[in-house]
Amino acid sequence: MTPSPQQSTVHRPGSLQRHQTRTAYTFLLVPLVFFLIVRFLPTLLALRMSLFDWNILKEQQPFVGLENYQRLASDEKFLQALKNTALYTIIGVPLQIALGLGLALLLARITALRGLFRALYFAPYVTPIVAAAWVWQWLFSPQFGPVNTFLMWLHIPPQTFLTSPNQALATTAGLVVWQNLGFQIVLFLAGLAAIPRTYYEAAEIDGASGWQAFRGITLPLLNPTIVFSVVTGTISYLQLFTQVVNLNFTDQGGPLGSTMTVALYIYQMAFGRYAMGYASAITVVLFVIILAITLFQLKFLTRRYDA
Repeated sequence: MTPSPQQSTVHRPGSLQRHQTRTAYTFLLVPLVFFLIVRFLPTLLALRMSLFDWNILKEQQPFVGLENYQRLASDEKFLQALKNTALYTIIGVPLQIALGLGLALLLARITALRGLFRALYFAPYVTPIVAAAWVWQWLFSPQFGPVNTFLMWLHIPPQTFLTSPNQALATTAGLVVWQNLGFQIVLFLAGLAAIPRTYYEAAEIDGASGWQAFRGITLPLLNPTIVFSVVTGTISYLQLFTQVVNLNFTDQGGPLGSTMTVALYIYQMAFGRYAMGYASAITVVLFVIILAITLFQLKFLTRRYDA
């Protein structure tokens, strides 16, 4: 007896599951290939290039082995850029997480104009970085900046901010924190919304104070959000580039190298001096640093709680 068309299209459970699995892997294959071509392949090419004295102005690219890496240990500009990058990360990541969590807790409690306040805090994050950097430069201008005008009203001497080697890094970090704050607030608002209200109601019945509920309920259950924020924030600060370039366009990384970052130094070596081999060595070192820090954070910051 010949099966009807409707019967022939019916899949058995095992066949349907295999079909869905093949479909899922097919869709996953496209971004995987894209990742391998755009990310993994350039990394391997950078690793290979770092073993050569690769300069696009030279006809020959001689093999130098680990010489480029040995040169890094005595390169004062690289060591200064590495130190500055570490300071950006140490200042910026804890500050933006603390401010983001604090403001998210406040925004989660309000009901009037909730959407307006959230939009205002999120606006800097979607503002083009170049535009935000130029506005920040105007705000902290020694001659005409509103910040110095306000300080003079308080009878405080005007500050040099971006033109001072002692203040430029902190001022630049302030821009990055301000711009990323909206994203942190959205992350923590989502994390807070996922915490069941019954936990707080039970804590209130037991007589727990607000601080006890925050320490015993909010912080532990926000651990995945905090870990994600710390990891992504650290990676962002270790790759800091655009803000530094545009805050002091005539003296990138200045004054006196006080705002120089590793990413900016790679750019200067590669496209300023055309030392592609040396720039690739710095890129590989930065990649290893980011990978090591990320794995460390994932291992020691992640907490698992039994239900």
